[in-house]
Amino acid sequence: MDLIIRRAVLAHAHPAGHPEVDIGIEGGRIVAVEARLDASAPQEIDAAGSLVTPPFVDAHFHLDATLSYGLPRVNESGTLLEGIALWGELKPHLTQEALVARALAYCDWAVARGLLAIRSHVDVCDDRLLAVEALLEVRRRVAPYLDLQLVAFPQDGLLRSPGAFDNLKRAIAMGVDVVGGIPHFERTMADGAESVRLLCEFAARKGLRVDMHCDESDDPQSRHIETLAAQTHRLGLHGRVAGSHLTSMHSMDNDYVSKLLPLMREAGVAAIANPLVNITLQGRSDTYPKRRGMTRVPELMAAGIDVAFGHDCVMDPWYSFGSADMLEVAHMGLHVAQMTGLAATRACFDAVTVNPARILGLEGYGLAPGCEANCVVLDARDPVEAIRLRAARLAVVRRGKVVSRSPAARATLSLEGRPAEVDFRLHR
Repeated sequence: MDLIIRRAVLAHAHPAGHPEVDIGIEGGRIVAVEARLDASAPQEIDAAGSLVTPPFVDAHFHLDATLSYGLPRVNESGTLLEGIALWGELKPHLTQEALVARALAYCDWAVARGLLAIRSHVDVCDDRLLAVEALLEVRRRVAPYLDLQLVAFPQDGLLRSPGAFDNLKRAIAMGVDVVGGIPHFERTMADGAESVRLLCEFAARKGLRVDMHCDESDDPQSRHIETLAAQTHRLGLHGRVAGSHLTSMHSMDNDYVSKLLPLMREAGVAAIANPLVNITLQGRSDTYPKRRGMTRVPELMAAGIDVAFGHDCVMDPWYSFGSADMLEVAHMGLHVAQMTGLAATRACFDAVTVNPARILGLEGYGLAPGCEANCVVLDARDPVEAIRLRAARLAVVRRGKVVSRSPAARATLSLEGRPAEVDFRLHR
């Protein structure tokens, strides 16, 4: 074998019930997962009882805007609308070289965090399609170490922005993977519904996936997710469609939601929440009590709907923070959704790993024999501890090769009568 990871603990128990297993890797794929694997390899990693998980997956991001913080100025109000205005100011000054450089720098951060798959929306409302060309180049360059899936996103509105639909079609023809949309940003509710119909019909003809920014609003009457689910069902797009944000659902009345969730489940429409940015941008017009703004994650999960968490933004016109850490995203998600029980916390870990992998349709994802040898060794014993500590990524493996290492989080103490070192874990 090429690489063996010894004494690994898996997030989901090994079928044989062993608390620790060895993972054998050969030819870029996992070939064995068993206790005390009787084999050798030129390289071995001793996980020593640490959690080994498939890589983190970000189901919703904007790579074309990332790391542009302060350009052309800082978002002083921190609001969604000022962020949109800032992006409009920046677009005429974008260059392909700068877009590529910032995106590649972020992908470096991602790999170091064990984030090896990203779905990024890319604005197609610039007739030059500069960002599309840049991210297609980035996708080509990062392919050896990161899966980048691109969404053609008519950020200024499909019908509201002249030429947006033609630009979207051009972007798809150039190689962009997924059809995007933003129905709540159209001029009227009717235009929003029409944009959903047009985009879903286009995706159905092309055999493509769909991922729409949907109802990113505090308005409970913004109900385009209903239209998206209905069009998905009508066109047979089951399992290929996601609604991102869905923050208006936080403010909808329960009777309506009790009808909406089964419709989404029937259509196989996934939901992608963005805890860090949703909690920051929503509820801005509220005094007190103030709404959280994030969509109904526990209720969606209980209804059997695939739910993922996305990072959405890092150091861009909308969000000044972030560092490509999906454990930080999960940490915020469980707090906002009050998912602090054991099973619920583990579900939040799944929302940044297995769930988004399923939504993106990633092939060969997982830690079973036959899967691609992509994994992360975390400085934690289980998913709950990993989220609590935002655990260090001791090793990140891509197709059987170690692509990043980080030291364990330890502190030395000089206290009389106390231990010389702390690792922030609970020892019993």
